[in-house]
Amino acid sequence: MTATTILSLMAELSGTALGTEPHTAEGVHDYLSAGGYRELAHPERLLEHIADSGLRGRGGAGFPAAVKLRAVRDGGAPPVVVANGEEGEPGSVKDRWLLRARPHLVLDGLAHAAAITGATRGCVYLSDPAAGNAVRRALAEHEQPLPIEIVETPHTYVAGEESAVVRRINGGPALPTAKPPRPFERGVDDRPTLVSNVETLARIALIASRPDARRRTAGSTLVTLSGGGGDGGVLAEVPYGVSLRSLATLQGTHEPPGALMGGLFGGLVGAACLDLPLEPEALRAARTAVGCGAIRFLGAGECPVSVASDAVDHLAAESARQCGVCVAGTGSIRDTLHTLHLGTAAPNALAKLLRWSEGLPGRGACGLLDAAAGNAGSLLRTFPDITRAHLDSPCPSCAAAPRGRGLSVPVPEISPSPATPVPARKGTP
Repeated sequence: MTATTILSLMAELSGTALGTEPHTAEGVHDYLSAGGYRELAHPERLLEHIADSGLRGRGGAGFPAAVKLRAVRDGGAPPVVVANGEEGEPGSVKDRWLLRARPHLVLDGLAHAAAITGATRGCVYLSDPAAGNAVRRALAEHEQPLPIEIVETPHTYVAGEESAVVRRINGGPALPTAKPPRPFERGVDDRPTLVSNVETLARIALIASRPDARRRTAGSTLVTLSGGGGDGGVLAEVPYGVSLRSLATLQGTHEPPGALMGGLFGGLVGAACLDLPLEPEALRAARTAVGCGAIRFLGAGECPVSVASDAVDHLAAESARQCGVCVAGTGSIRDTLHTLHLGTAAPNALAKLLRWSEGLPGRGACGLLDAAAGNAGSLLRTFPDITRAHLDSPCPSCAAAPRGRGLSVPVPEISPSPATPVPARKGTP
């Protein structure tokens, strides 16, 4: 598999999530010399800085970080804070890279979140063995202000959903649960629980060390770029507001006919959207999303029907299979898109896809069904002529395209840093 490179559109790398040496794992001495692990004298002041910065969660939903912190803080019982590093989207690598390359930045953010909320227990939740080893090494290098355990989970698309995170830490399977209650109300051990994406926590740590640069910190984000005419994946830190066209050029794809946005959650957009800014509200207005920051560009001549079919095929395979409407709905969308891909679709295929895209969102326990329906709806909305043509005759591009290609991106290679040996691995819940 082609390697993933690391790039930046930031004016300076100092004080960014990528750091000054993104291809090398950061040891504790480098992190301390850069101002990390500062003692937090006024947690309320940091919370004010986070609110003023406008920081939103980087796990996909984009919920305001300060609002979530306050809700957990005010929940009553002593809270639990969780660094969620389980990256379910196949096109995203940022969370695994952060845990492998900058675990101290994530742990520092987790400690600050604990100070703000009054938490007495912390967890780092992940499935990547290399990330787990890096976090163990970081915990051995620097004593944390609260007990932190590593909780491992089998890798699945739904394992990172916040209720699945809580369920796994509590000793059950990593499967979503019905809501309410939400974790901030009652989560791990029935205590108010902050489940925060590792990039969100990294940016909290950056704001704590450089509060004067808080808006720059909150106004930039990590993205994973792939597909199109590029040679491989790109992990980049970019400011909000940069155009999708600029990101395509950064990745090596010039004038793509469209893109699959937000991992598998934001659906397809066409070439007319390439001048949109990478900015949550602007993309939401265009009926798509930043999501986890993963963007897969379409290559010249690549059929969007094939891309949508691959995306929904992956989602159907990753269904938790505990909601009947999800199993049936996602499976039906998958099968119908597959007939379009093969050129064997029934005349009513598009009408069925439209009905499902409008009627299924919001009916499952997690967002997987919404993602499947969203991919179908965005295909019909963005590429109506191309999709309709698949009813008349087989598509040469679809016939030539191997199934399931191009969804996964490898994590960038990281050189080790001189550090203490990794402690022996301990069992986790």
